[in-house]
Amino acid sequence: MSTTELLRREWTAFRRPGRLIALAAAAFAVIALGLLFTLNVRSSCPGGCPAAPVAGDGSVVSDQFWFQHRDLGREGDITVRMTSMTGTITYPPPKHDRIVSGLVPWAKAGIIVKDGMRQGSQYAALMMTGGHGVRFQHDYRNDVAGRAGDVSAQSPRWLRLTRSGNTITGSESADGRQWHTVAAATLHGLPDTVQVGLFATSPGDLTLRKTGLGGAIEEARFTQAVGVFDNVTVNGATSKWGSDPIGQMNHTDWEKHHNASGAVEKDGVITVSGTGDIGPLGEGARIVDKTLPGLPIALIILVIVAARYGTRTAGEAACRQVIVARALVVAGAGFVTGLVAVGIVLPAGLAGLESNGTVVPSLPALTGARVIIGLAAVLALCAVVAFALGVRLHRGWSAILTGVSLIALPYAVTAFPLLSDTVSDWLLRLTPAAGFAVKQTMVEYPQVTAHYAPSAGYFPLPGWAGLTLLCAYAAVSILIAVGREQAEKTDRR
Repeated sequence: MSTTELLRREWTAFRRPGRLIALAAAAFAVIALGLLFTLNVRSSCPGGCPAAPVAGDGSVVSDQFWFQHRDLGREGDITVRMTSMTGTITYPPPKHDRIVSGLVPWAKAGIIVKDGMRQGSQYAALMMTGGHGVRFQHDYRNDVAGRAGDVSAQSPRWLRLTRSGNTITGSESADGRQWHTVAAATLHGLPDTVQVGLFATSPGDLTLRKTGLGGAIEEARFTQAVGVFDNVTVNGATSKWGSDPIGQMNHTDWEKHHNASGAVEKDGVITVSGTGDIGPLGEGARIVDKTLPGLPIALIILVIVAARYGTRTAGEAACRQVIVARALVVAGAGFVTGLVAVGIVLPAGLAGLESNGTVVPSLPALTGARVIIGLAAVLALCAVVAFALGVRLHRGWSAILTGVSLIALPYAVTAFPLLSDTVSDWLLRLTPAAGFAVKQTMVEYPQVTAHYAPSAGYFPLPGWAGLTLLCAYAAVSILIAVGREQAEKTDRR
């Protein structure tokens, strides 16, 4: 019998009404729960949240700060001396009962060249940070370290940005005489006139509250950074100073009643206060996860169907070719189930979130296709592992319990802040659930404060590595199952 005929025969044997109904139920669970969840998520902003800034490459970014600015031509520079950087953190742990002075590690204050006032436009900046010394950053993703340490009146920092056409160079000095180049960046397509000036911003204070069996829930609080500058000189400027926020500001009680974000000049000293961040958006993964709450249920159903079918195969004492053919049939059924379910719920769920006023980062077509096809492949491979367990263990409930414990349980428990991040990381490095890293859209950036953990949508392995590990599980499982059947046949003879 040819391979095609064998596969056709095994598919005909597999498609019993009970199995098809179970596969349909798995797809329905993904679609129904995903749409139910996303359609009930409402914007927390009155009248809808503002659109997230989009950079020139189409990525969603953070771009919010206070800007004391003026026009700058194609050739010129700005030089400042920074004598102080302070800040405020509202209601930090342990008691959350007071407002304290302090800076979060990635609070920023310094000088910046920016292509206009639009959020998401190109920029290059040289800054002091709350805990990482001097940094040169540009176009949201790029970060270069300068000299470490803090700034004070006794130990000031001199900062300089120089523009020459499309090239921006950042330099620092301890005394204003001997300068050290931190880095340079080429911002392609800069107009003849850009904005240059002083800025301050500060992302939320992120801490983790312990929960469950060692898991953690993120808690973020409002913060503000204040930079003090003097000896400000600008060469090549073509306008007077202006002072404006990039993005929304001065809406919190702290800003309204205590210290408004903005810029104040007195006797040649400029004090700039601001909140927000400038950089890549590190929280995009959760949007995809919001559309897939039904995935663990579908996975359990597939494991049960595949394991029971493997048990039946073992009972028939099938030969090697039949076992492999049935594994391929099970994989195909799992792949189609995942492709239909995720292919429907992902675009529909994202559209539902957006229609309810939720800020939805753009999902490139290739990324969306990778998530859909990748998850379909993962479900197919998980079904193969469960099928092989059924062949190997012979007993239905033993195979189902082992399959659920090995495949579905690690994925389900790591999706919630139940276990410690370390335990969750190792589960997703060692078990077949590592394959679900194919749906990851969250990127870890050192300059972005975020909770990079499985419960927040971040997998410890890249997608290709997780899928490779799952493929290895599937291949080894089938080899063991085939070897066991061949050994038993030999014994019977």
